Amino acid sequence: MNGTLTRYRVMATIVGILLIVLILVGMPLKYLFEDGSGAQELGAWITTNLGVAHGWLYMIFLVTAFLLSRRAGWDLGFTIVTLLCGTVPVLSFWAEHRATARVRAEHADELTAHTSAV
Repeated sequence: MNGTLTRYRVMATIVGILLIVLILVGMPLKYLFEDGSGAQELGAWITTNLGVAHGWLYMIFLVTAFLLSRRAGWDLGFTIVTLLCGTVPVLSFWAEHRATARVRAEHADELTAHTSAV
């Protein structure tokens, strides 16, 4: 369980940071500045390159979140909310915190057993 939770947390953090940069930095630069300006070109680069990276990494995030949901025994509603929160800037961090707290509360014995065995 510990490895599954760690993989989920890493992917949630990476996807969340990329989404914030993409939406809150790249998009405003691309669309709010004059065409051809340095800021607009930087925004275009961010939205193109980080957009693609975020898309691929979001797919990996979905897989890691789904695997954690199955391993932790989450109900369908909790799983769907967790998966969808990866698409909303900043909200993804709340979802990661919520999911981590739930796993730690419901599987504390399994997590501590793994830690003490190492």
